[in-house]
Amino acid sequence: MQTDLQYGPVGAATLRRWIAEHRVTSQTLALAEGATEWKPLSAFAEFAADFGTGLPPTIPAPGRPGTGTPATTAEKASTKIPAGVCGILLGWLGIHKFILGYTGPGLIMLIVSLLGSILTCGLAACVMWIIGLVEGTMYLAKSDEDFVRTYIDGRKEWF
Repeated sequence: MQTDLQYGPVGAATLRRWIAEHRVTSQTLALAEGATEWKPLSAFAEFAADFGTGLPPTIPAPGRPGTGTPATTAEKASTKIPAGVCGILLGWLGIHKFILGYTGPGLIMLIVSLLGSILTCGLAACVMWIIGLVEGTMYLAKSDEDFVRTYIDGRKEWF
């Protein structure tokens, strides 16, 4: 049984990208090369400034609140069924994209469906519904591990 996930080694550039994408927080634990003790990212001088921007609080990375431990695969895959069902039933609105945190692609699907349908007499919404149907089916057909690897960790936005 897998209880915690660990990634690495990961370079500073990758960590900065994850910070910008809100995939990690200042309390995410990291182990420096050659060290024996895990510390929060904010304890490392090179990342401390990345968290002190004065911006509103970020969405915490998936995990067990207050414990500092990473989320299990099952916890990360908790959006698989809602996203899959919404993709199949409401795919033309892009709701499944919003459930997975893909705001840009969700807005694209919504705008194409609503505005594009005015110009195409509903054809654009049909195309978006087919895309949602295919994506929803793909979400539900994948194992939890594949779903997390592809859509949560891998951030694959389309198909």
